[in-house]
Amino acid sequence: MTGSPEGSGLFPADTHGDVEVADGTGFAAWARVWAELGVEYASQQTYETLIRHYSEPHRAYHNLQHLKECLEVRRCVNAACQAPAEVDLALWFHDAIYDPLRSDNELRSAQWLDDVARDGGLGDETRRRLYDLVMVTRHDGAPASTDEAVLVDTDLAILGASFERFEEYDQQIRSEYQFVPLPVYRQKRRQILEGFLSRGRIYTTAAYFEAFEQQARANLARAIGRLD
Repeated sequence: MTGSPEGSGLFPADTHGDVEVADGTGFAAWARVWAELGVEYASQQTYETLIRHYSEPHRAYHNLQHLKECLEVRRCVNAACQAPAEVDLALWFHDAIYDPLRSDNELRSAQWLDDVARDGGLGDETRRRLYDLVMVTRHDGAPASTDEAVLVDTDLAILGASFERFEEYDQQIRSEYQFVPLPVYRQKRRQILEGFLSRGRIYTTAAYFEAFEQQARANLARAIGRLD
């Protein structure tokens, strides 16, 4: 995803206002996050390995497009964070490991980030928060901090994307799970989408709620209807 927020498909009409567009997933953006955490020399090798992971051919959705969208949305919505650089670094790693045949992707991603953070000289408390930030993207419990809420809402921003982008996302998810028989996939997918729609609010933070809640509910209801 490049260019303006209007072109990303992740902003419902007339909700984003005047925003500064993020500069994607280049090395400069990576190095800036580490600099904000007090690490002068960001690892080029780790960056290149991470990009290769996000570029794996089996990824139809959990790829560089998703990472770029997350980083852009995080800046454009600009919800208040206690440690913005930690949220950004966790976003870089939140889908670092992704295998649709496994259920421990978040755990392995969090462990990788912890190793990289330790090698970068980050302290134990920072590393613990980074680990928890990645783990919260399992979406199996409520966020325990403001930063965790921002990260979860960022990851879920796709649900409130434009109709066209949501349709693309829906097809991308099916592509990643093409090995699942269609009747089984439709049943499981409906359960997941209904789980989000049944929440009192999909987005915890006020900024994301205002930007995406209404569109997300419309998208989810439409997608569920197709699965009947």
